[in-house]
Amino acid sequence: MKITKAEFITSAVAPDHYPVHELPEVALAGRSNVGKSSFINKICQRKALARTSSKPGKTQTLNFFNINDEIMFVDVPGYGYAKVSKTEREKWGVMMEQYLTSQSALKGVVLLVDIRHEPSNDDVTMYNFLKHYEIPVIVVATKLDKIKKAQRQKHEAAVKRKLQFESTDRFVAFSAETAEGKDEAWKAIYDLLTREED
Repeated sequence: MKITKAEFITSAVAPDHYPVHELPEVALAGRSNVGKSSFINKICQRKALARTSSKPGKTQTLNFFNINDEIMFVDVPGYGYAKVSKTEREKWGVMMEQYLTSQSALKGVVLLVDIRHEPSNDDVTMYNFLKHYEIPVIVVATKLDKIKKAQRQKHEAAVKRKLQFESTDRFVAFSAETAEGKDEAWKAIYDLLTREED
């Protein structure tokens, strides 16, 4: 996938702030330290398209990125970060739910989890939420370079078991360090865009 254009468009907290455009949207969700920004930067071949931070919980808005005038990536606030107040977390939850359930341009969600650990209860809740609303989901297991090759199958199986992963969904093991899984992630995203509506 050759990226000729990748640019930040706007941040939004409510539907009347969403940008007006004709592109299909793909949302990116996951825990606040799972590597969403690194995933966006790596697959878009940009060093700082999405800001990475050593402080989890930095994304507090819906951030829209135009990729090649073909897709709009929407980075949603990371969840599960304890140092953010309960009120703030609830506000983010409402904002995300409003976006995920009402945006007609949304074609699916890339749910990022850390392959080194079993998915958290928040990850399971998010996966179940997407399944409940019949929103197509790609599970991307990040930080693949942090585990030994011999351990990959075991870790992948643990992730799928905890999520009660459905075989009709796509699973991609990914490393932002080595770019392993990048082409597979793009293929899964393009398959989302071209899938027939039921």
